[in-house]
Amino acid sequence: MTRLTGRALRVTIFIGENDVWQHKPLYTEIVHRAHKAGLAGASVFRGIEGFGASSLIHTSRLLSLSEDLPVAVVIVDDEQRVRAFLPQLDELVGEGLVILDDCEVIRYVGRTEERAT
Repeated sequence: MTRLTGRALRVTIFIGENDVWQHKPLYTEIVHRAHKAGLAGASVFRGIEGFGASSLIHTSRLLSLSEDLPVAVVIVDDEQRVRAFLPQLDELVGEGLVILDDCEVIRYVGRTEERAT
């Protein structure tokens, strides 16, 4: 299990939910590669409205239902591990936004078998 406390780096990848990598969702490929790289964790968040470099607004409102809502993939780990992962994001993300933020991890605790039941 990865131990993570104190200073860390957060990478957030903003893409569309319809973006794909080899016929599967791009966010899935990013999460699976982050896992394979041994990063501390990754989460995918689906947005309800937004726009990016194309200036096209995507929304979940009923009257203008979009099938390509914004998605944010957030990964937090120590700086060295995150920076080592960036070349994979360069390969994967053709359209979108990738940002880095310094952050501080206060608590990072996984489930134990006893707690999971």
